[in-house]
Amino acid sequence: MKRPTVLILASDPAFAREITAHWPRNANPGTPDPGTRDSGTEDPDSGHCEVEFTVLDQDFSGALAASHYDLAIADDSSEPTKKGRRQLQPRCPDLKLALVAAGKTAIIVRSSRARDFYSIHRHVLELRREPRIWPALTALLGYEILCRQQAEFRAQEAEKLRAAAQAEATLGRYMVEMRTNVNNALTTILGNAELLAHEPGLPATAVAQADALRNMALRLHEIFQRFSSLEKELTVAARESGKKAATAGAGR
Repeated sequence: MKRPTVLILASDPAFAREITAHWPRNANPGTPDPGTRDSGTEDPDSGHCEVEFTVLDQDFSGALAASHYDLAIADDSSEPTKKGRRQLQPRCPDLKLALVAAGKTAIIVRSSRARDFYSIHRHVLELRREPRIWPALTALLGYEILCRQQAEFRAQEAEKLRAAAQAEATLGRYMVEMRTNVNNALTTILGNAELLAHEPGLPATAVAQADALRNMALRLHEIFQRFSSLEKELTVAARESGKKAATAGAGR
């Protein structure tokens, strides 16, 4: 599975640094550990939601529909200055509209003066910028969103594989159930081909055709015999597996 891409939209570079620094790094996506942070490496077999970050200025929000990303995190807030005054960042009035139009999950970090702690509009979550905790909270929410997306993707792929396997199993069962009828038909074809091949005065071309029919009938007969053998092997294997499972259960 490809790495999901997190698109960070911010005019302030510090916003992107805070998000990537607080992104959870843990082998178990269900229990992220904020104490171990890393945005670059990950064990591909750990099941961890490893991501790639792309940082863009808010001015590029109009091109979101054509962008390839799995989650957007946008800064639409104001930052306190060292003198205690608030210095408003350049806000993009169409930022939320652009994220909604893009049709992908997004988190917007709003000003700490926002009335609600959070609000949800379709697939866009607006989160109030709480002092000290907003970077970890935003990163954790983004992490869990991506993990859920990956879990849903794996479930969909597993369902496709299950449906394909079920279709193949149904076809296999049908062929096994029909083997008697097929073998009877092949026996008739084989018998008539043998009679034709030994018919006196038959042209050489007709004899060759009768011989070809006989050979193909024998081939098909061998194939269906193999189906019967496979059915027996699978039955024996299922029985042995059941015995081992029962023995293992009794030994606990």
